[in-house]
Amino acid sequence: MPQQRVFALPRQQSLLLPAVINPFVQDTNISKATVIKCVLLGIFLVPLRVILMSLVLTLTWPVAFIITFKQPLKGAVEPMTGWRRVMCERVMTALGMAYYFAMGFRVVVKGKQVSSLEAPILAVAPHSAFFDAIACLVSGLPSTVSRVENLATPVFGRIIRCLQPVLVSRTDPDSRKNTILAIESRAKSEGRWPQVLIFPEGTCTNRSCLITFKQGAFIPGVPVQPVLLRYPNKMDTVTWTWQGRTAIRVLLLTLCQLYTTVEVEFMPPYVPKEDEKKCPSLFASRVRDTMAKALGVPVTDHTYEDCRLMISAGELTLPMETGLVEFTKISRKLNLKWDCLKKELESFAAMASSCKGGNITIEEFARILKLPVNPALAELFALFDRDGDGTIDFREYVIGVNILCRPANTEDVLKMAFQLFDIDDDGKISLSEFNALLRSALGVPDMDMTKLFNEINADGSGFITFNEFQMFASSHPEYAKLFTTYLELQRYQAIQEAMPGDLELAGQIRRGEAPEDSISDKKDD
Repeated sequence: MPQQRVFALPRQQSLLLPAVINPFVQDTNISKATVIKCVLLGIFLVPLRVILMSLVLTLTWPVAFIITFKQPLKGAVEPMTGWRRVMCERVMTALGMAYYFAMGFRVVVKGKQVSSLEAPILAVAPHSAFFDAIACLVSGLPSTVSRVENLATPVFGRIIRCLQPVLVSRTDPDSRKNTILAIESRAKSEGRWPQVLIFPEGTCTNRSCLITFKQGAFIPGVPVQPVLLRYPNKMDTVTWTWQGRTAIRVLLLTLCQLYTTVEVEFMPPYVPKEDEKKCPSLFASRVRDTMAKALGVPVTDHTYEDCRLMISAGELTLPMETGLVEFTKISRKLNLKWDCLKKELESFAAMASSCKGGNITIEEFARILKLPVNPALAELFALFDRDGDGTIDFREYVIGVNILCRPANTEDVLKMAFQLFDIDDDGKISLSEFNALLRSALGVPDMDMTKLFNEINADGSGFITFNEFQMFASSHPEYAKLFTTYLELQRYQAIQEAMPGDLELAGQIRRGEAPEDSISDKKDD
């Protein structure tokens, strides 16, 4: 009777691939005709616009200097009042709009902005370009969150000071906590501070979806006014993501257009319910769902940490998109921190470095594990290959290792596997024992397992001890699942040999068939 394999468990719907695979790539192709058109227009428009932008900046910097003169940036910062606030809201806003007009922007405002008493926080999405700063101008220069380094930027640093931003420092270990406290303090100031404008996605995307919203804007538990950004232009010149055009190219392409339309839409304020006030992640998720529905785009669980993994993948000579795993979902479901995922990526890179495209086929999987392609290996490969495309990517590798393999690395399971290999029960595995078992389990009678044996036999003694076996299984979790698969197969074969009739009967019952001597019309109690 042919061997029956243990089949893979049904996939969890929550770990299937996202609707948008890579929201951090901009791969819009520009035709030759469009390039020629941009060059011809650019010859006239770019110099003219650069001159106008320079003139506006020349006027803006002195005004910004006057407004921020002797204004503290740290410590007990108080909101601007009187003439300073008036100049910010009117003069600086007018100069900012003039700057965007000089760049060729046509700004369309929809909806109505409410006061800071009604909604202390403005949540702006999607965030896809440095041009998104237009939302600050349309909103009357509210407070923002900015890196400390931005204040040192020539000219623009002084302008940013007018916003009295909540400052974030990469060098300060308490920066995140202090940032949240500052946002909460301003949000609950009952109108003393202007509204706080936040891009909750935390990084730029290609606007194809809304990624995970960071919780900073939602921790205070106050009403939030969602603000939508759209760029309804025939050609997308503004998107600036992790993979795609450089900032200079984005700016030049935009300056070469006759005009660029941007829509800023103020949605009705979202007032949190009691459960949302207690759970910022729930609050953020529901606001995101509301905004995504208005935009007509899906939501995904990607976040800035995916971008960090993309950079790490590039440094490991893998395609950058290899690092995309939907960090929010994976970290929550598998209880993994970013550092753990980074180590998993390094392990995957060691396996996939010779594979084109950063995905592993079953043949490459077999070569990496030093095993032939056979039913047992194909079964393990199928457990990893969640989308059934015949390859394993990094996301599938992370899920497979942490759901299938690491749970198989318990000491009890490994002891059972070791005892299965140790045929003569002398506390060690010889090459002949190792070969005999794996040949039987894999169904390959002439397979030579010497390379794999030598890799496990770290001290070169010619025998594998339990410590060596355990250390190898821990550092190579893919094998741990194979070992437990062999255990399951051996158990099945033992039961089959002991009770073949019972197994046949059980199979009939599972298929809904009644045995021949049963009374099919008998009623159950």
